[in-house]
Amino acid sequence: MKIYLASKSPRRQQLLSQIGIDFEPVDIDIDETWDGVEPAKTYVQRMAREKATAARKIIPGQQPVLTADTVVVLDDRVLGKAETIDEARVMLGMLSGRTHHVYTAVALITDKEQVRLNTSRVSFRPLTAGMINIYCETGEPLGKAGAYAIQGRAAAFIERLEGSYSGVMGLPLYETMVMLRSIGLPV
Repeated sequence: MKIYLASKSPRRQQLLSQIGIDFEPVDIDIDETWDGVEPAKTYVQRMAREKATAARKIIPGQQPVLTADTVVVLDDRVLGKAETIDEARVMLGMLSGRTHHVYTAVALITDKEQVRLNTSRVSFRPLTAGMINIYCETGEPLGKAGAYAIQGRAAAFIERLEGSYSGVMGLPLYETMVMLRSIGLPV
């Protein structure tokens, strides 16, 4: 059985391939603006659900649709995707020497809907302005939640990870596997 992955993320595609899932990517576009009030866990689950619902509208029949959404949260504040180097510098400065949460929600829609939430705690080492600048010059922080990619050069900033590496990357494989098995996919 083929599933549809409603995500533009090459990391999510890589992770699904890693566990041997046959999928077809689907491009969807929804408003992902956080209102600054909604609790982060609620927000990330709503985003995953809304992505799946948007994809369902363009996919025929009841073919399985998988989506995910990831947020980096520091002091109850959602740090979005860094769009500019200046935004990335600010976010990385905020994360420096601190522990933050990464919430990734996975949604699977067939004839019913499932949503699972993965929570991880990530502790950054203290970062100097020079370290932040060198990292930002690579361009890697752009378009990433919290302005970093755990699977990239920012791995050297992480003193401790409590939770799911794949969840911080953007698709927690344990939760994904449980949901896919529930619809009969051998994982």
